[in-house]
Amino acid sequence: MDGLGDWELPAELEAAAPPEERGRDGRGDVRLLVAEERAGAGPLITHHAFGELPGLLRPGDVLVVNNSATLPAALDGRVAETGEPVVVHFSTRRAESEWVVELRSPDGHGSTRQRVHDGTLVTVRLTGGARLTLLSRVGDRAGGSSRLWRACFAAADPLAYLARYGRPIRYGYTSADRPLSAYQTVFAEPVASAGAGSAEMPSAARPFTAELVTRLVSRGVLVVPITLHTGVASVESHEPPYAEWFEVPEVTARVVNAARGAGSRVIAVGTTAVRALESATDPEGVVRARSGWTELVITPERGVRAVDGLLTGFHEPRASHLMMLEAVAGRPLLDRSYAEALRERYLWHEFGDLHLILA
Repeated sequence: MDGLGDWELPAELEAAAPPEERGRDGRGDVRLLVAEERAGAGPLITHHAFGELPGLLRPGDVLVVNNSATLPAALDGRVAETGEPVVVHFSTRRAESEWVVELRSPDGHGSTRQRVHDGTLVTVRLTGGARLTLLSRVGDRAGGSSRLWRACFAAADPLAYLARYGRPIRYGYTSADRPLSAYQTVFAEPVASAGAGSAEMPSAARPFTAELVTRLVSRGVLVVPITLHTGVASVESHEPPYAEWFEVPEVTARVVNAARGAGSRVIAVGTTAVRALESATDPEGVVRARSGWTELVITPERGVRAVDGLLTGFHEPRASHLMMLEAVAGRPLLDRSYAEALRERYLWHEFGDLHLILA
Protein backbone atom coordinates (compact mmCIF):
# COMPACT_ATOMS: atom_id res chain seq x y z
CA MET A 1 0.00 0.00 0.00
CA ASP A 2 1.58 3.25 -1.14
CA GLY A 3 -0.91 5.61 0.56
CA LEU A 4 -4.09 5.78 2.56
CA GLY A 5 -6.38 6.59 -0.36
CA ASP A 6 -5.22 4.28 -3.14
CA TRP A 7 -6.35 0.84 -2.00
CA GLU A 8 -9.57 -1.11 -1.67
CA LEU A 9 -10.72 -2.90 1.45
CA PRO A 10 -11.12 -6.65 0.79
CA ALA A 11 -14.65 -7.80 1.56
CA GLU A 12 -13.39 -10.59 3.79
CA LEU A 13 -11.87 -8.00 6.16
CA GLU A 14 -15.25 -6.39 6.87
CA ALA A 15 -16.48 -7.60 10.26
CA ALA A 16 -20.01 -8.77 9.52
CA ALA A 17 -20.84 -9.79 13.09
CA PRO A 18 -19.68 -9.03 16.64
CA PRO A 19 -16.79 -11.12 17.97
CA GLU A 20 -19.09 -12.89 20.43
CA GLU A 21 -20.95 -14.28 17.39
CA ARG A 22 -17.79 -15.31 15.59
CA GLY A 23 -17.04 -18.16 17.99
CA ARG A 24 -15.01 -15.97 20.31
CA ASP A 25 -15.26 -15.55 24.07
CA GLY A 26 -16.87 -12.12 24.25
CA ARG A 27 -16.97 -8.59 22.93
CA GLY A 28 -13.43 -7.95 24.16
CA ASP A 29 -12.00 -10.83 22.15
CA VAL A 30 -10.60 -8.73 19.31
CA ARG A 31 -7.10 -7.97 18.12
CA LEU A 32 -5.14 -4.80 18.87
CA LEU A 33 -2.51 -3.33 16.58
CA VAL A 34 -0.24 -0.85 18.36
CA ALA A 35 1.57 1.77 16.29
CA GLU A 36 4.05 3.81 18.28
CA GLU A 37 6.40 6.58 17.23
CA ARG A 38 9.39 6.29 19.57
CA ALA A 39 11.51 9.35 20.13
CA GLY A 40 14.85 8.82 18.42
CA ALA A 41 14.05 5.21 17.53
CA GLY A 42 11.41 5.47 14.83
CA PRO A 43 8.11 3.65 14.43
CA LEU A 44 7.25 0.36 16.11
CA ILE A 45 4.29 -1.85 15.13
CA THR A 46 3.26 -4.66 17.49
CA HIS A 47 0.33 -7.07 17.62
CA HIS A 48 -1.71 -7.93 20.70
CA ALA A 49 -5.00 -9.21 22.03
CA PHE A 50 -7.22 -6.35 23.21
CA GLY A 51 -7.15 -7.79 26.73
CA GLU A 52 -3.45 -6.85 26.91
CA LEU A 53 -4.32 -3.13 26.89
CA PRO A 54 -3.65 -2.50 30.63
CA GLY A 55 -0.09 -3.75 30.26
CA LEU A 56 0.48 -1.47 27.27
CA LEU A 57 -0.41 1.67 29.23
CA ARG A 58 1.45 3.39 32.06
CA PRO A 59 0.27 4.43 35.50
CA GLY A 60 -0.90 8.02 35.17
CA ASP A 61 -2.06 7.66 31.57
CA VAL A 62 -5.57 8.99 30.94
CA LEU A 63 -8.20 7.34 28.77
CA VAL A 64 -10.92 9.73 27.60
CA VAL A 65 -14.13 7.84 26.78
CA ASN A 66 -17.45 8.84 25.23
CA ASN A 67 -20.43 8.09 27.48
CA SER A 68 -23.11 8.77 24.85
CA ALA A 69 -25.67 5.99 24.52
CA THR A 70 -26.65 4.62 21.11
CA LEU A 71 -30.23 5.24 19.98
CA PRO A 72 -32.38 2.87 17.89
CA ALA A 73 -32.21 5.54 15.20
CA ALA A 74 -33.39 3.67 12.07
CA LEU A 75 -37.12 3.60 11.26
CA ASP A 76 -39.00 2.20 8.31
CA GLY A 77 -41.58 4.24 6.44
CA ARG A 78 -43.13 5.12 3.11
CA VAL A 79 -43.08 8.36 1.16
CA ALA A 80 -46.65 9.65 1.39
CA GLU A 81 -46.59 11.15 -2.09
CA THR A 82 -45.40 8.00 -3.91
CA GLY A 83 -45.72 5.03 -1.55
CA GLU A 84 -42.00 4.32 -1.97
CA PRO A 85 -40.46 2.42 0.99
CA VAL A 86 -37.66 4.22 2.80
CA VAL A 87 -35.42 3.81 5.83
CA VAL A 88 -35.04 6.98 7.88
CA HIS A 89 -31.83 7.48 9.84
CA PHE A 90 -32.42 9.98 12.66
CA SER A 91 -29.12 11.79 13.14
CA THR A 92 -29.45 14.71 15.53
CA ARG A 93 -32.22 16.53 17.37
CA ARG A 94 -31.79 20.28 16.86
CA ALA A 95 -35.03 21.70 18.31
CA GLU A 96 -38.30 20.62 19.93
CA SER A 97 -39.65 18.84 16.87
CA GLU A 98 -36.80 19.36 14.41
CA TRP A 99 -34.31 16.61 13.58
CA VAL A 100 -31.53 16.14 11.10
CA VAL A 101 -32.27 12.96 9.12
CA GLU A 102 -31.14 10.94 6.13
CA LEU A 103 -33.55 9.09 3.84
CA ARG A 104 -32.25 5.81 2.46
CA SER A 105 -33.60 2.97 0.35
CA PRO A 106 -34.05 -0.50 1.90
CA ASP A 107 -31.99 -3.11 0.07
CA GLY A 108 -32.21 -6.19 2.25
CA HIS A 109 -28.77 -5.48 3.70
CA GLY A 110 -29.44 -2.38 5.78
CA SER A 111 -29.96 0.42 3.28
CA THR A 112 -28.35 2.40 0.49
CA ARG A 113 -28.16 6.13 0.01
CA GLN A 114 -31.15 7.79 -1.61
CA ARG A 115 -31.35 11.17 -3.29
CA VAL A 116 -34.37 13.43 -2.75
CA HIS A 117 -34.96 16.19 -5.28
CA ASP A 118 -34.90 19.76 -4.03
CA GLY A 119 -38.17 21.64 -4.18
CA THR A 120 -40.30 18.53 -3.67
CA LEU A 121 -42.30 18.27 -0.46
CA VAL A 122 -41.61 14.87 1.02
CA THR A 123 -43.67 13.46 3.87
CA VAL A 124 -42.83 10.06 5.28
CA ARG A 125 -45.40 7.91 7.07
CA LEU A 126 -43.35 6.05 9.66
CA THR A 127 -43.99 2.66 11.18
CA GLY A 128 -46.28 3.34 14.13
CA GLY A 129 -48.16 6.15 12.40
CA ALA A 130 -46.04 9.26 13.00
CA ARG A 131 -45.15 11.61 10.16
CA LEU A 132 -41.86 13.10 9.13
CA THR A 133 -41.77 16.12 6.82
CA LEU A 134 -38.57 17.22 5.10
CA LEU A 135 -37.96 20.96 5.37
CA SER A 136 -34.61 21.81 3.74
CA ARG A 137 -31.14 20.44 3.20
CA VAL A 138 -28.67 20.86 6.04
CA GLY A 139 -26.19 22.61 3.74
CA ASP A 140 -24.10 21.90 0.72
CA ARG A 141 -20.88 19.99 0.86
CA ALA A 142 -18.04 19.76 -1.63
CA GLY A 143 -18.87 17.39 -4.44
CA GLY A 144 -22.64 17.76 -4.26
CA SER A 145 -25.60 18.54 -2.08
CA SER A 146 -25.84 17.33 1.47
CA ARG A 147 -27.49 13.96 2.00
CA LEU A 148 -28.95 15.23 5.29
CA TRP A 149 -32.20 17.13 5.79
CA ARG A 150 -33.85 19.26 8.41
CA ALA A 151 -37.15 17.57 9.14
CA CYS A 152 -40.18 17.96 11.38
CA PHE A 153 -40.80 14.79 13.39
CA ALA A 154 -44.39 14.86 14.63
CA ALA A 155 -44.15 12.65 17.71
CA ALA A 156 -45.03 13.69 21.25
CA ASP A 157 -42.04 11.86 22.73
CA PRO A 158 -39.49 11.19 19.97
CA LEU A 159 -37.14 9.07 22.08
CA ALA A 160 -39.97 6.86 23.32
CA TYR A 161 -41.14 6.51 19.72
CA LEU A 162 -37.66 5.49 18.56
CA ALA A 163 -37.39 3.04 21.45
CA ARG A 164 -40.68 1.39 20.47
CA TYR A 165 -40.42 1.30 16.68
CA GLY A 166 -36.77 1.92 15.82
CA ARG A 167 -33.72 -0.30 15.55
CA PRO A 168 -29.98 0.39 15.50
CA ILE A 169 -28.58 1.76 12.26
CA ARG A 170 -26.64 -0.81 10.28
CA TYR A 171 -24.99 -0.95 6.87
CA GLY A 172 -24.64 -3.62 4.22
CA TYR A 173 -21.37 -5.10 5.44
CA THR A 174 -23.14 -6.47 8.54
CA SER A 175 -25.01 -9.75 8.30
CA ALA A 176 -28.26 -8.95 10.14
CA ASP A 177 -30.16 -6.57 12.38
CA ARG A 178 -29.14 -6.92 16.02
CA PRO A 179 -30.59 -5.76 19.34
CA LEU A 180 -29.67 -2.38 20.72
CA SER A 181 -27.53 -4.04 23.40
CA ALA A 182 -25.06 -5.07 20.70
CA TYR A 183 -24.48 -1.38 19.98
CA GLN A 184 -24.06 -0.08 23.53
CA THR A 185 -20.69 0.36 25.20
CA VAL A 186 -19.89 -0.24 28.85
CA PHE A 187 -19.51 3.53 29.27
CA ALA A 188 -22.95 4.47 27.88
CA GLU A 189 -25.11 6.44 30.30
CA PRO A 190 -28.91 6.23 30.22
CA VAL A 191 -30.57 8.79 27.98
CA ALA A 192 -31.60 11.50 30.42
CA SER A 193 -32.80 14.33 28.20
CA ALA A 194 -34.77 14.73 25.00
CA GLY A 195 -32.46 14.43 22.04
CA ALA A 196 -29.57 12.96 24.02
CA GLY A 197 -27.89 9.97 22.45
CA SER A 198 -25.91 8.91 19.41
CA ALA A 199 -27.29 7.86 16.05
CA GLU A 200 -24.39 5.42 15.76
CA MET A 201 -22.31 3.67 18.39
CA PRO A 202 -19.04 5.26 19.59
CA SER A 203 -17.58 1.96 18.51
CA ALA A 204 -13.94 2.20 19.66
CA ALA A 205 -15.18 1.55 23.20
CA ARG A 206 -17.23 -1.51 22.30
CA PRO A 207 -14.59 -4.13 23.32
CA PHE A 208 -14.25 -2.68 26.85
CA THR A 209 -15.82 -4.69 29.65
CA ALA A 210 -16.31 -3.87 33.33
CA GLU A 211 -13.57 -6.37 34.16
CA LEU A 212 -11.09 -4.70 31.80
CA VAL A 213 -11.91 -1.24 33.17
CA THR A 214 -11.21 -2.56 36.69
CA ARG A 215 -7.83 -3.84 35.54
CA LEU A 216 -7.01 -0.51 33.94
CA VAL A 217 -7.88 1.41 37.09
CA SER A 218 -5.87 -1.05 39.20
CA ARG A 219 -2.94 -0.38 36.89
CA GLY A 220 -3.18 3.34 37.70
CA VAL A 221 -4.79 4.38 34.41
CA LEU A 222 -7.38 7.12 34.83
CA VAL A 223 -10.65 6.84 32.89
CA VAL A 224 -12.62 10.07 32.41
CA PRO A 225 -15.73 10.84 30.33
CA ILE A 226 -16.73 13.26 27.67
CA THR A 227 -20.03 13.29 25.81
CA LEU A 228 -20.42 13.61 22.07
CA HIS A 229 -23.68 12.58 20.45
CA THR A 230 -22.60 11.18 17.11
CA GLY A 231 -24.61 11.79 13.96
CA VAL A 232 -24.96 9.39 11.06
CA ALA A 233 -21.85 8.25 9.25
CA SER A 234 -21.07 8.93 5.61
CA VAL A 235 -20.42 5.40 4.38
CA GLU A 236 -20.70 6.15 0.68
CA SER A 237 -19.37 9.69 0.30
CA HIS A 238 -16.89 10.10 3.19
CA GLU A 239 -17.99 13.63 4.01
CA PRO A 240 -16.45 15.47 6.96
CA PRO A 241 -18.51 15.27 10.15
CA TYR A 242 -21.43 17.61 10.66
CA ALA A 243 -22.14 19.65 13.79
CA GLU A 244 -22.53 17.44 16.86
CA TRP A 245 -23.39 18.25 20.48
CA PHE A 246 -20.63 17.68 23.03
CA GLU A 247 -19.72 18.27 26.66
CA VAL A 248 -16.37 18.18 28.43
CA PRO A 249 -17.01 18.14 32.21
CA GLU A 250 -14.92 20.15 34.65
CA VAL A 251 -13.44 17.03 36.25
CA THR A 252 -12.29 15.71 32.86
CA ALA A 253 -10.66 19.04 32.01
CA ARG A 254 -8.82 19.05 35.35
CA VAL A 255 -7.60 15.45 35.01
CA VAL A 256 -6.38 15.94 31.44
CA ASN A 257 -4.57 19.18 32.25
CA ALA A 258 -2.93 17.61 35.32
CA ALA A 259 -1.81 14.57 33.33
CA ARG A 260 -0.27 16.70 30.63
CA GLY A 261 1.48 18.80 33.24
CA ALA A 262 2.92 15.63 34.78
CA GLY A 263 4.12 14.26 31.45
CA SER A 264 1.54 11.48 31.29
CA ARG A 265 -0.27 10.54 28.09
CA VAL A 266 -3.83 11.47 27.19
CA ILE A 267 -5.35 8.79 24.96
CA ALA A 268 -8.74 9.30 23.35
CA VAL A 269 -10.97 6.26 22.94
CA GLY A 270 -12.47 6.92 19.53
CA THR A 271 -12.52 9.81 17.09
CA THR A 272 -15.58 11.22 18.89
CA ALA A 273 -13.53 11.67 22.07
CA VAL A 274 -10.84 13.49 20.07
CA ARG A 275 -13.39 15.85 18.51
CA ALA A 276 -14.98 16.70 21.85
CA LEU A 277 -11.72 17.16 23.74
CA GLU A 278 -10.07 19.23 21.02
CA SER A 279 -13.21 21.40 20.78
CA ALA A 280 -12.65 22.35 24.43
CA THR A 281 -8.89 22.98 24.14
CA ASP A 282 -7.40 26.44 23.66
CA PRO A 283 -4.43 27.17 21.34
CA GLU A 284 -2.02 26.70 24.27
CA GLY A 285 -3.30 23.18 24.90
CA VAL A 286 -5.32 23.93 28.03
CA VAL A 287 -8.63 22.07 28.25
CA ARG A 288 -11.65 23.98 29.58
CA ALA A 289 -15.01 22.65 30.71
CA ARG A 290 -17.30 23.34 27.79
CA SER A 291 -20.49 22.19 26.11
CA GLY A 292 -22.36 23.06 22.92
CA TRP A 293 -22.24 22.30 19.22
CA THR A 294 -18.94 21.60 17.55
CA GLU A 295 -18.16 21.82 13.85
CA LEU A 296 -14.45 21.19 14.35
CA VAL A 297 -12.81 19.11 11.65
CA ILE A 298 -9.36 17.93 12.70
CA THR A 299 -6.82 17.83 9.89
CA PRO A 300 -3.05 17.32 9.80
CA GLU A 301 -2.68 21.06 9.24
CA ARG A 302 -4.73 21.90 12.33
CA GLY A 303 -3.13 19.15 14.43
CA VAL A 304 -4.12 18.06 17.93
CA ARG A 305 -3.44 19.98 21.14
CA ALA A 306 -4.60 17.79 24.02
CA VAL A 307 -4.33 14.24 22.68
CA ASP A 308 -1.18 12.11 22.73
CA GLY A 309 -2.73 8.90 21.47
CA LEU A 310 -5.86 7.43 19.96
CA LEU A 311 -7.59 4.07 20.29
CA THR A 312 -9.82 3.57 17.27
CA GLY A 313 -11.07 1.07 14.75
CA PHE A 314 -9.80 0.79 11.19
CA HIS A 315 -11.33 3.20 8.69
CA GLU A 316 -12.15 2.78 5.03
CA PRO A 317 -9.97 4.24 2.27
CA ARG A 318 -10.76 7.94 1.74
CA ALA A 319 -12.73 8.15 5.01
CA SER A 320 -12.60 11.66 6.47
CA HIS A 321 -11.55 10.21 9.86
CA LEU A 322 -8.17 9.40 8.33
CA MET A 323 -7.34 13.12 8.42
CA MET A 324 -7.73 13.04 12.20
CA LEU A 325 -5.64 9.88 12.49
CA GLU A 326 -2.91 11.51 10.45
CA ALA A 327 -3.04 14.56 12.74
CA VAL A 328 -2.33 12.27 15.70
CA ALA A 329 0.10 9.78 14.14
CA GLY A 330 1.75 11.55 11.23
CA ARG A 331 1.50 10.12 7.72
CA PRO A 332 4.50 7.74 7.74
CA LEU A 333 3.38 5.91 10.89
CA LEU A 334 -0.21 5.75 9.69
CA ASP A 335 0.75 4.39 6.27
CA ARG A 336 2.90 1.73 7.88
CA SER A 337 0.27 0.66 10.42
CA TYR A 338 -2.48 0.36 7.80
CA ALA A 339 -0.22 -1.66 5.52
CA GLU A 340 0.50 -3.97 8.46
CA ALA A 341 -3.21 -4.25 9.32
CA LEU A 342 -4.01 -5.33 5.77
CA ARG A 343 -1.12 -7.78 5.68
CA GLU A 344 -2.09 -9.33 9.04
CA ARG A 345 -5.81 -9.51 8.12
CA TYR A 346 -7.24 -7.25 10.81
CA LEU A 347 -11.00 -6.71 10.68
CA TRP A 348 -12.65 -3.38 9.89
CA HIS A 349 -15.80 -1.52 11.09
CA GLU A 350 -17.62 -1.33 14.42
CA PHE A 351 -17.44 -5.08 15.15
CA GLY A 352 -13.82 -5.36 14.09
CA ASP A 353 -10.36 -5.00 15.60
CA LEU A 354 -8.71 -2.01 17.27
CA HIS A 355 -5.78 0.27 16.49
CA LEU A 356 -3.84 2.05 19.26
CA ILE A 357 -1.78 4.99 18.00
CA LEU A 358 0.84 6.39 20.36
CA ALA A 359 2.48 9.36 18.69
